[in-house]
Amino acid sequence: MKRTVEILGIPFYNVSQNAFVDELMDAAVNKKRRFIVTANPEIVMHAQQDSEFNQVIRQADYVVADGIGVVKAAKSIGKPLKGRVTGYDTMLGLLEKANGMKMRVYFIGAKPNVIEKLIEHVQLQYSNIEIVGARDGYFTASDSEEIAENILKKSS
Repeated sequence: MKRTVEILGIPFYNVSQNAFVDELMDAAVNKKRRFIVTANPEIVMHAQQDSEFNQVIRQADYVVADGIGVVKAAKSIGKPLKGRVTGYDTMLGLLEKANGMKMRVYFIGAKPNVIEKLIEHVQLQYSNIEIVGARDGYFTASDSEEIAENILKKSS
């Protein structure tokens, strides 16, 4: 069972950056899907004002502290977190491990020009990774099923 620290009703996974990357890589190798929220103070506050948003966050497999304000809040209530677990550092850690294991990846999210730059960077820095596809983050809910099918098809 995951150890969590609750801050304003949001259960933050109490894990170090490196342990989190290891846990996610283990899930990836075992083909287990994970829904991750990297929450900063703004996300926590937005969740207080928007019950639907709050509910989505609470459905995540992992909510991690992607902001020093969250880490300080946990410490101030006497339940310190092991530290920040940023989305950026998590991605870098996963790319390093994926490169070492010669994995296949599919990227989704960001603006079209950002995803293009990401692909270029990964191809240069992580030559053992096979990029099987990419999709910017600008799509409607009605596109989701088709995108999910495309990801599954290309990553199997």
